Amino acid sequence: MRPARFDYLAPTSVADVVSVLGADDSAKVLAGGQSLVPLMNLRLAAPTQLVDINQVAELDFLRVADGDLHLGALIRHRRLEFDPEVARVAPILAEAAGLIGHPQVRNRGTVGGSLAHSDPSAELGCALLALDAEVTVQGGTGRRSLPIAELFDGFFTTTLEDDELICQVRVPGTVPGRGWVIQEYAPRAGDFAVASVAACIDLAPGGGCVRVRAAAGGVGPTPIDLGSALGELVGETELSEGLLRHVASRAAEVIRPAADLRASAEDRRDLLQVLLVRALPAAWTRAAGSLSNGGAR
Repeated sequence: MRPARFDYLAPTSVADVVSVLGADDSAKVLAGGQSLVPLMNLRLAAPTQLVDINQVAELDFLRVADGDLHLGALIRHRRLEFDPEVARVAPILAEAAGLIGHPQVRNRGTVGGSLAHSDPSAELGCALLALDAEVTVQGGTGRRSLPIAELFDGFFTTTLEDDELICQVRVPGTVPGRGWVIQEYAPRAGDFAVASVAACIDLAPGGGCVRVRAAAGGVGPTPIDLGSALGELVGETELSEGLLRHVASRAAEVIRPAADLRASAEDRRDLLQVLLVRALPAAWTRAAGSLSNGGAR
């Protein structure tokens, strides 16, 4: 199929993009086009205006400031995967980016586009939630920043207003004693994940857990924060098999999986527990290694 007729615009500033979006609530933003264009071809999306933001230079940046990673909305997945600054400051993002689709998708897909699409199985949303990232958006009333958890609203929906555009993402930098991991199950390489887990564990110099953050993808209408289920790990100096299975079971109660052609809701609960039992020891081991290496990543 071919998309319905639309007008094509290529503004060069965020202000111009916002102006178009504010005047036409049927307009859609085009960044990498890896999700929007297939939807248009199937006529599941039929924008009256297609607003191509690839010429908006102020959205294309990657920098480190005050220890945090700042990503413009136009940063491609491929750059996340291979940029040395990402590997140094937020290594879990580099690993997450490498799991996205195929190289063709990663070459075009963008950070802002992935977040705005709000696919609950997307790797970036899951990893950024585990990292407590912050998103900055701009609309007709100005700029605002919000925790990434407040961006996701439901299946393929966000809390963005019609005239708002994702401009940047701030990712807190890693610290000595932090271990991280992202794991997923997909039937084939490049397939959408049936379930995924991203976890970050902070260990004190004595080896005790002082902080744990984790998120799950593909097991609810949005990426799901698993922090409330894993709180019992704080204060522990080692991960026993019993404790692992206990917190994994609690996490399975937090999620809201739906059944589809790929997996039943119960299958997704089981998958989450398997992934957590694998992921948490891997993150713990990395955290211990970071301590023994003096914080080297």
